Amino acid sequence: MNKRIVNPWKWQNERSYVQAVEVTNTEGTLYISGQTAIDADGKSSTEDMKPQLIKAIENLEKVIEEADYECRNIVRLDVYTTSTEEFFSCFDVFQNWTKENNVQQASTVLEVKGLFETLKIELEAIVVK
Repeated sequence: MNKRIVNPWKWQNERSYVQAVEVTNTEGTLYISGQTAIDADGKSSTEDMKPQLIKAIENLEKVIEEADYECRNIVRLDVYTTSTEEFFSCFDVFQNWTKENNVQQASTVLEVKGLFETLKIELEAIVVK
């Protein structure tokens, strides 16, 4: 697999995403449903944004690993949240995770009216191999 990052500017670097990712010669593509703060028994979290974000990241990692892919090969990661204000108050968690895993992804953050049950954050990803 060949991956090329396209960034005509520098300002997005501090925001933990890239403008575009070109991928060629892939072995596979994994399309991941939105991952949230739901436990192994299917119970939705009632916690605040930060612990929900941490759990959503853990669940995303679990799906990626189970499929035999790697987080560093995430090429698209969209964030759905019921509050961008709350999400950006713990954005360092997201930024540290992308940095630690060498994730350079195209990304969109959307504030939505609601998510399933008590959930505040959902991460939807595309990963290549």
